[in-house]
Parts: sequence; C-alpha cells; structure tokens
Amino acid sequence: MTLALKEKIQLKAQEIGIDKIGFTHAEPFYDLEDKLHKQKEKGHTSGFEHDVIEERIYPDRIFSKPKSIIAIAVAYPSKMGTKPPRVKGERRGEFARASWGTDYHDVLRDRMDRLIEYIREETSSETEFKPMVDTGELVDVAVAQRAGLGFIGRNGLLITKEFGSYVYLGEIITNIEFDPDEEVAFGCGDCTRCVTACPTGALLGDGRMNAQKCLSFQTQTKGYMPKEYRRRMGHVIYGCDICQIVCPYNKGIDSHFHEEMEPEPEKTMPLLKPLLTISNKEFKETYGEMAGSWRGKKPLQRNAIIALANYRDRTAIPELLKVVDQDPRPMIRGTAAWAISMILKREANPDVIFFLEEALAKETDPETIEEFTTAIASMKENL
Repeated sequence: MTLALKEKIQLKAQEIGIDKIGFTHAEPFYDLEDKLHKQKEKGHTSGFEHDVIEERIYPDRIFSKPKSIIAIAVAYPSKMGTKPPRVKGERRGEFARASWGTDYHDVLRDRMDRLIEYIREETSSETEFKPMVDTGELVDVAVAQRAGLGFIGRNGLLITKEFGSYVYLGEIITNIEFDPDEEVAFGCGDCTRCVTACPTGALLGDGRMNAQKCLSFQTQTKGYMPKEYRRRMGHVIYGCDICQIVCPYNKGIDSHFHEEMEPEPEKTMPLLKPLLTISNKEFKETYGEMAGSWRGKKPLQRNAIIALANYRDRTAIPELLKVVDQDPRPMIRGTAAWAISMILKREANPDVIFFLEEALAKETDPETIEEFTTAIASMKENL
C-alpha cells in the first residue's frame, strides 16, 4: 500500500512544483549528537539554530510516534537573466542567491501544505504531519542526505546531482511508514575548493563550519560587524555564495523553474545610497517578500554603509555625513563614521574630521565612541 502511495506522492510532488523528493525512516540522527554538542561547546553556532539539541536529533521528541520523514528540494536560479543598468557614480549592493524572489520559507511551506493535503486525501484521517523549513528542529541537510536527495558537501550544503547546491530544503515528519530511499555517497573526493575560497576560513572541511566566521551570518547580525569581516564582505549586503560559486557541482547549473523565485534586478542588486535613508514602510514594500528582509532594515543599512566604504565611493560622503548627524541609531552612526574614514583614508579632510569630532562629543555608547575615535585617529594620521 505504501509503495503505491509513495509513487503517487512522487508524481504529485512534480505536479505541484517540488523538484526532488525522498523518503527516509524516522530513527534518531545519532551521528549528529556529538557534532552538534561540540559545535555548541566551541562557540561555532550562529544562535539562529533551534536551541534544544536533543530535539534536532530525536524526531520522537517533537512528533508522536513518527514513522517516516519526507524530504523535498526546490531548485532556484543561480544567474540573473537581466541585470540593472550600470550608471557611473551609482554603486549597487547584492543579495545572495538564496534571497532572490519570494521568501523561500513561504514557497516551500506552500508546496508542503499542498502535498500534505493530497496525502490526507489518499489516506485516512488518522495520518499526521509536521512540516518544517530551515527554522524547524531537524537539520535539513541531514534529513535530505538520509532521504537520498544528495550528499552533504565540505561546505555543509546539500549537493544534488541535478541542481548542485542551489536548492531549498524542507521536510515533513509523518506517522505513515514508507520504504526509505538510499543515501547518496559523499562526492567531494579530495576537492577542497570551497574551503580554500572561503574568505574568512569559516569552513572546517568536513561539512561543519564555524558559523560565527561565516559572512552569511555576519551580514545578518544586528550589532556592529567586527572589523575583520567588513572588507571581506565586499558589496554583498546579505548572505554569501562564494563556497557555492567555486563548487564544481554547480558549474553550468542555473535552474529557472519557478516564477516566484525569479530575481527582480532592482531588488537583488539595489542602489546603496538610497538604502541609507529608506523608511520602514518603503523597506517593507520593497523588500518585505524577500528572505533577506527577515532581520529588518538595520543590518542591511549597516551592510550598505560597509559596501560603500569597500567601493571607496567618495560620492557617498554627503549621505554618510547626514547619517552621522541625523540617524537615531548609534551603531549606524558609528559604522558611517568608520566608512567615511575608509573612503577618505588617503586624503583626509580637516572639515570632515572636525564634523566627526563634534558628533563624537554627543555619543554615549562605548562601542560607538570607539568607532568614532578610531575613525578620527585614522584620518588625522593622513593629514
């Protein structure tokens, strides 16, 4: 019975826009236990993960009498069909690929809800389901690997044969028992391109990472970004794709299967200067449907300031001075002061220094005072 049902589900999955589906048992993920505890002990977690490690390992802690887990993958584009026009003096930032189009959490939840509705129709009222995407208890890549969707690469991402690592993952725990699919063997071999290319050394080479060092994590924090990551951030204001770009499995992969995942050029590569003063309403209307908006506008505004500094964009100085003078948030003011000192590093302006000194006298936050003080000292050295 479940074999016939499994085949029906596989066909339905294709029909509703699920690009890959796999089935596995609901036994605990014993191999994760030691790894997850060690990551936490070493401070390698991001803080965005589910807090209770046991609930990430034992499906029966979060679901009554689980029998199977259904894993799904939805492929997303890796290239933009059309990029915004290049205009002299207009610098743009960029969102990483996983934030292109509509928020993938919403897309996958919709796909899974439709799949669950279909399975309910094909079974009895006693069937139960628990869907989750990214923010759920289970480790998405571990479920997907065990369900045969692909293997976990050295960069910690699931790598599929058909779509490389450019896939969103979700899973559904159920009390229906399905025959499990076969796992996919590790396929990285001796390749360490992702580890070598990682600009911060976040990848440990065995599928684990120090999330605190990952640029994707750093672009999503709300406080000051540590100085050692600012230059390495470049102009990507949300996320990081470097370990995916260099992966041989992603060569030539560019999946355009779902309209809601298509990137809108002006959103995925936004002008940086307008971001500095965007209102909450404008931000929500423009970026609210993107996954990259989940932390609000503050981290993205900070990152936009850092990107302007990395561009050494002198035309941004008036806007940055305005931020220093008028923005109500200390962290944004301090980052702007730092950016000004980076842009004017080789040609310091006494008037700008005086302006920053006057602004510094009004600051009370210790971190912000340090940012201003360092910025001013750096500029004075070059007078």
